Amino acid sequence: MSLRKRVMPILASVLALVLCIGASACAGSGSTSGETSDKPALEGKSLKVYCGAGMKDPFTDISAAFEEQTGCKVEVTYANAAQIQTQIKTTEEGDFFIAGSKEELQPVEGYVDSSTNLVKHVPVLVVPNDNPAQVSSIDDLAKCDRVLAGDPESTPIGKIANKVLTNAGLWDSMMADGKITTTTTAPQIATALANGEGQAGIVWKENAGDGVTVIETPQMQKAVKVIPAAQLTCCSDKDTAKAFNDFLQSDAAREIWTKYGYEVVEASE
Repeated sequence: MSLRKRVMPILASVLALVLCIGASACAGSGSTSGETSDKPALEGKSLKVYCGAGMKDPFTDISAAFEEQTGCKVEVTYANAAQIQTQIKTTEEGDFFIAGSKEELQPVEGYVDSSTNLVKHVPVLVVPNDNPAQVSSIDDLAKCDRVLAGDPESTPIGKIANKVLTNAGLWDSMMADGKITTTTTAPQIATALANGEGQAGIVWKENAGDGVTVIETPQMQKAVKVIPAAQLTCCSDKDTAKAFNDFLQSDAAREIWTKYGYEVVEASE
């Protein structure tokens, strides 16, 4: 047999072995890269969150930022507190309830596993920019023909308006005279006032945008609430829930809240 014939099979075997090793190395490298850097940690996971309608703007940004960072899909239901409480009790489904105040967790306390304070909810007295009734205090609301307030049966801001005006001796008489109009969310109040549909109203500070002016009053300062993030007992994926809860307390989430006018709750508060 010639030397050429004896060497060729050996070369072919060596070449095949080299190609095999190279292919295995490439496959291993590609798999590792996809799992550790290209694929978000929570891709394919999902969370169901209930959130007060008045917080829709900041929480839309917060949930989007969490989705982008982790790959986890966040399905958010925005509604007033009473609607959310009913849905939690009826369906017994969901992972988190972002409530307008701690008090809004009480009707569903049996479904709350844990709760974390996020930001302050600051109520304010507002008037249209031209202040047609010349309101400068809570007592001045007595001379208004139409004051806008949240529904005290379904919203935290409505409960605050009811308490403040009751303490001032105004709620019952003004309701009887048809001078108080209630709505289901604070943003509706601010929008209506800006459009000239009332002479004063009580809203959250972050809702006081263009078209309305805040009237500083001591009664409102005493009525500050805290927004909690409550993890529900019906949450099944604890690891994903922890990741979301951690994100809610991150600098990224806090920056979004403050951008919309909320005050962050400090650890000592």
